[in-house]
Amino acid sequence: MTKSYRVAILGATGAVGTELLELLEQRNFPVSDLKLLASEKSVGRTLHFQGEDLPIESVSDRAFENVDLVLASAGGSTSKTWAAVAVEKGAVVIDNSSAFRMNPEVPLVVPEVNPQAAANHKGIIANPNCTTILMTVAVWPLHQKRPVQRIVASTYQSASGAGAKAMAEVKTQASAILQGQSPVAEVLPYPLAFNLFPHNSPLNDLGYCEEEMKMVNETRKIFATPEIRITATCVRVPVLRAHSEAINLEFEEPFSPDEARAILSRSPGVKLLEDWGTNHFPMPIEATGIDEVLVGRIRQDISHPYGLELWLCGDQIRKGAALNAVQIAELLVEKNLLKPKTAYVSK
Repeated sequence: MTKSYRVAILGATGAVGTELLELLEQRNFPVSDLKLLASEKSVGRTLHFQGEDLPIESVSDRAFENVDLVLASAGGSTSKTWAAVAVEKGAVVIDNSSAFRMNPEVPLVVPEVNPQAAANHKGIIANPNCTTILMTVAVWPLHQKRPVQRIVASTYQSASGAGAKAMAEVKTQASAILQGQSPVAEVLPYPLAFNLFPHNSPLNDLGYCEEEMKMVNETRKIFATPEIRITATCVRVPVLRAHSEAINLEFEEPFSPDEARAILSRSPGVKLLEDWGTNHFPMPIEATGIDEVLVGRIRQDISHPYGLELWLCGDQIRKGAALNAVQIAELLVEKNLLKPKTAYVSK
C-alpha cells in the first residue's frame, strides 16, 4: 500500500499550469484526486489527465477542502488571496509566484541545491524565479567546491516568461512583420519579434529592475550566503521558450575550466553540452522540453585570474517553474513531509 494525495492546481489553464498537469502524469506523482482551479472565465473547459477529461473549477474556499497539496501558479495577488485559505484547510502550498519568496518564514527551494529547507515549511513553500532556478542549479555545485565571491549574470529571457499570451503575441508580431505590417504589442510593452529590450519589470532607485533583484535576493537566500555579491542584467529576447544566461563567477582562488567541467558533468539537474570544434554550445531550442539545465562554453575569464565564465540554457516553463514545483512535491513525499488526509490507496 502506498500513500496518494489529493492535489489541486491553482492556475491550471496557464502555461505553467498545463505543464504541471503534464508533469504530474509523466512522473507518476501519487495523485488520488485532482482539482483544476482557475478563474470564472475558464469554468466549463476541461483538461486531459490520465485518460480523463477533468473540468475546470472556479477558485473558492470550498475548493481547498480535502486537498493535501496545492500547486499554485496563478500570480502573486491570487496566491496572497488563496494560499492562506488552503493552508488553513490543511493543505501544503507550493507557490510559483513571487508573493512569498522573500518571507523569512517561507522556504525558497531548489531541490538540487537546498532540499533540506523544505522541512522548515509552515504550510507554504516558495518556488524561486525562473532565472534564479536555472542559475543556481548550475552554480551551486561549483560553489560547494569553492565558495563563489561574486556573480555577474546576463539573461536572455524568452517570451514564455510572460506567459502563453506573450508567446502567441510574438508569433503574431513575426507574421505581421514578414507581411510588411507593423507589429502590435499588447501583452508585452514593446514588440518582441525581431527585437529585444531590457526586462520591463519596475525599476528601483538604483536602476535595477525587479527581475534583476529577484536573482540577487533569491540566490542569497537559497545559498544561505547573504554576503555574496551578485549583479544581473535581464533582457527579453525573441525566443518562444527557454531562457539563456551568461554567468561570470569570481572565486577566491583559481578554478580551472576542466575541473568545473568535471564537476558539472556529474551534477544533478545539469547536462554538459560543449563541442568546441564546431562552436556548438547550449541553445534554447535544445533546452525546450527537457528537464536538465544545459551548461557549456566554460572558460577562464581572461580579465580576472580567479574568474570563470559559463553559458546555460533551460526551459523556463519546465525546470524554471513547473518541474521545480513538482520536484519539491516529490521531495515532500520522499521525506514524509506531506501527510495525506485521505486514506491510503494502492497504486
